[in-house]
Amino acid sequence: MSGNRPGPLQFFHSTRARPCPYLPGRHERSIAAELDSFAAQDVYDAACAAGFRRSHGFIYRPACSDCNACLPVRIVARDFALRRSQSRVLKRNADLTGRLLPALATAEQFALFARYQKSRHASAESGKGEPGGGDAGGMDRMTRSDYTAMIEDSPVDSHVIEYRSDDGVLHAAMLMDRVADGLSAVYSFFAPDETARSLGSFMILDLVRRAQSEALPYVYLGYLISETPKMSYKARFRPIEALGPDGWKLLKT
Repeated sequence: MSGNRPGPLQFFHSTRARPCPYLPGRHERSIAAELDSFAAQDVYDAACAAGFRRSHGFIYRPACSDCNACLPVRIVARDFALRRSQSRVLKRNADLTGRLLPALATAEQFALFARYQKSRHASAESGKGEPGGGDAGGMDRMTRSDYTAMIEDSPVDSHVIEYRSDDGVLHAAMLMDRVADGLSAVYSFFAPDETARSLGSFMILDLVRRAQSEALPYVYLGYLISETPKMSYKARFRPIEALGPDGWKLLKT
């Protein structure tokens, strides 16, 4: 943390409710605030611990009047122990190496991102969404410049992790933020034709390993929605905490 004292945030509600991208028949609204360049990291550290997510230079959180299905969740990295199925995921991806890079967009990344989004959009239409992506809707319509903005427009400590095989092929990538008490998975994508690898889960497991190696207690995963497989898969990473009225508590299901 920089030690600067952040000024007061000005929050605003989304102007109108939009169809929820996860729960059919429901609508979503959110509250958001812009991260000023001054003390942005300090503000973001506190906001992440309060259940907010980041998109570009803004933080946001669901504020739906008639629904509270979105639960902010974080893996307790310091206490995390691999399950047998997760050990198999690591074994299947033993040929991949993750490289931490500056948050800079490349044509190669965008090509993989576009393939992933095309596949995921088709899966969403058939009700078979793939886990491992982010929490934003409308991603399938993003252009190269949109993708570049998503990766590079950040006033905080952001990085891209690229996962490549020994022959140099890019199989997956994750946009990740570093906060005071952990790492935050902002968005991830992967080769859609390699479902046997479970690349979404593999990237989360790698992020937990990175947090453990730096003695960081948490990995923030965004929102868990138990009613949809596209967002409920996060509960498989135990122990995991959810933020409720009484603060962060271990999730029990």
